[in-house]
Amino acid sequence: MIKKIILSIFTIVLFSISSFSQGRNLPSVKVKDLKGKLVNIQNLSNDDNPIVISFWATWCKPCKKELNTIAEVYEDWQEETGVKLVAVSIDDSRSASKVKPYVNASGWDYEVFIDSNRELARALGVSTVPHTFLLNGEGSIVWEHKGYIDGDEEELYEQIEHISE
Repeated sequence: MIKKIILSIFTIVLFSISSFSQGRNLPSVKVKDLKGKLVNIQNLSNDDNPIVISFWATWCKPCKKELNTIAEVYEDWQEETGVKLVAVSIDDSRSASKVKPYVNASGWDYEVFIDSNRELARALGVSTVPHTFLLNGEGSIVWEHKGYIDGDEEELYEQIEHISE
């Protein structure tokens, strides 16, 4: 009986959390671009096309693997769906200086921002990286995913295609 109650509570909480993430908009939080300019993340736009926001860090191997894997197919994704990927580093002030050299060496065509005080991450409930959000053309969060294993980018692409139809 207690197991059923606990399972019911867990299911309700899990459903509430996933429902909460659906339809949220980006908060009004400023992050820095790679040139040090402050940008309000709420002003992201992509001509009514999807936006992927991927939280990552230079010290996170799965994060870098995910973003490097997507980089290989990103041009195709853009042509097929119009998607824009935004990579938000949560490197703190001690390691933020590694972000730009890593991005340049990787040849990413993404917009990259640094959230070194993690204000944006906290506002979106990001506790671990990688953490990926998908926004529809209206700027609402319609899907999110935590962690990365090989093949997760395929699920992300399916979600992008679904909202691009």
